Amino acid sequence: MPLLCLCLALPAQAASRQEIDAKASEAMQRFYQHSSAGRELAERAAGVLIFPEVYKAGVGIGGEYGEGALRVSGTTVDYYSTAAASIGFQLGAQIKSQIILFMTQDALRRFRRGDGWEAGVDGSVAIADMGAGGAIDSSTLQAPIIGFIFSNKGLMYNLTLEGSKFTRMDK
Repeated sequence: MPLLCLCLALPAQAASRQEIDAKASEAMQRFYQHSSAGRELAERAAGVLIFPEVYKAGVGIGGEYGEGALRVSGTTVDYYSTAAASIGFQLGAQIKSQIILFMTQDALRRFRRGDGWEAGVDGSVAIADMGAGGAIDSSTLQAPIIGFIFSNKGLMYNLTLEGSKFTRMDK
């Protein structure tokens, strides 16, 4: 039963390059509306990984899946999927967006070099903690990889990317 619910909640087939790019551009515009500090960081980043729709569902056992684009200097250079599983008290489904900023060339190079990259194992992602007026915590600003998680309703807090696996897609 839990796996059936999860399967029904996830997209039935992979999106095309054009669909991913269009949704990624929309997600970036929503992101910029929520955080001017995030916009400034994105403009300075060596690379931006955008997952416009990450589907998460679970009934005891949960999972999430999304497809996105890696942009360098505003141009898509690769496509990736993200997936994660979880066990514990959970019931429901949601769609969220994730944006991961690679602030240094070294962090971007390490991400792109591997077959699969797992947050928290292959690299630590500092989840941006937004303060008053949309300011980002100063310790987060020093991190080589910064993650933002948000929905259509605004930035979401106290979330993690730990355990999320990112895999390059052949598109």
